[in-house]
Amino acid sequence: MVSKTLQGIKSIEELDLKEKNVFIRVDFNVPMDGDKITDDNRIQAALPTIRYALDKGARIMLASHLGRPKGKVNMEYSLEPVGAHLSDLLNLDVVLIDELRSDAPKALFKGWKDGQILLLQNLRFDPDEEKNGHDLAQAISEYTDVYINDAFGASHRAHSSIVALPQEIKERGVGFLMKKEIEFLDKILYDHETPFMTILGGAKVSDKIGVIENLIDKVDVFLVGGAMAYTFQAAQGLPVGDSLVEKDKIKFAGELIERVKARNKKILLPVDHIVVPAFDKVDEAKPTEGVAIPEGWMGVDIGPKTQAIYREEIKRAKTVFWNGPMGVFEKEPLAKGTFTVAQALADNQDAMTIVGGGDSAAAAKASGLADKMKHISTGGGASLEYLQGDKLPGIEAVRS
Repeated sequence: MVSKTLQGIKSIEELDLKEKNVFIRVDFNVPMDGDKITDDNRIQAALPTIRYALDKGARIMLASHLGRPKGKVNMEYSLEPVGAHLSDLLNLDVVLIDELRSDAPKALFKGWKDGQILLLQNLRFDPDEEKNGHDLAQAISEYTDVYINDAFGASHRAHSSIVALPQEIKERGVGFLMKKEIEFLDKILYDHETPFMTILGGAKVSDKIGVIENLIDKVDVFLVGGAMAYTFQAAQGLPVGDSLVEKDKIKFAGELIERVKARNKKILLPVDHIVVPAFDKVDEAKPTEGVAIPEGWMGVDIGPKTQAIYREEIKRAKTVFWNGPMGVFEKEPLAKGTFTVAQALADNQDAMTIVGGGDSAAAAKASGLADKMKHISTGGGASLEYLQGDKLPGIEAVRS
């Protein structure tokens, strides 16, 4: 099935790259601990596009943002460690260009040496990037023949390298990662097998409203965990103790329960919880008897009865979209709910399982089961915006 979204957009395979200056916008916004990369998944995900361009004889410049340096040079967010890691992965020289608007790339492209790739310094060091400014785009376009967007995780942002730049360049398209991300998400929207389950976790109902609204007529089972479950519990008039509740979303949560039931669909909510007296007292974590959370305690994970129910329900699913952990999985005693869900998804190899990026991707990785999922998105915000029916600026900008 050709993706509806990608109609009118060229794939990298349809563009002539030989001896062309090819600018590839990648998403190397990877988690760092000092100058150490703690998870290189986003770098690995871009390699097929980079290798293809190399094989086709392209002169490549890569560009990405990292963190939030707020339009100023801040070497804490330098892409130097990323360049070093990329050099090891590709066994090539990665030349870091520190000045975003300098003539250095022109000179390097002119006297091109095989066995190298150029990497532009953190795009967000330039105030134009986040403003979708024209000057930065103009400077880069002067030495660019072909533009490729392979940064799905940044394509929901109307930034200069994502929107203004491709509009300056006639030869433009998307890389393999972008194509793969859209094709998997399109399976959810247009081509899924049933039963279709959406697992929603994380802290806030408000982050998921758009997705819920767009998927409510498609999904057969909503399975709810994480702190957002306490807002649903409050909507049913059940005690939540000191748990995190979005008070302004209680009405929406209550109405959603009714709307799902009216469509003869299922919405599963926790029947018990793991609770603690305070976040810094994890060693006192214990399960509740039932659904009620006592005063002086806060919910931090789904309980053992809920884990068993969710595990059985996941076994029956044929399509699953998972967005958001079931609890505070970063703390080992509070990870059981999230890891139980991950294990159930890994065990159900008949299902098309798509994990929305961000915390869910981190949770899948922490569980050690990431390689058992059919697809883990590299874009948290981008995948949510796409699934709520929004057009992503980065995709529209490369349309011919």
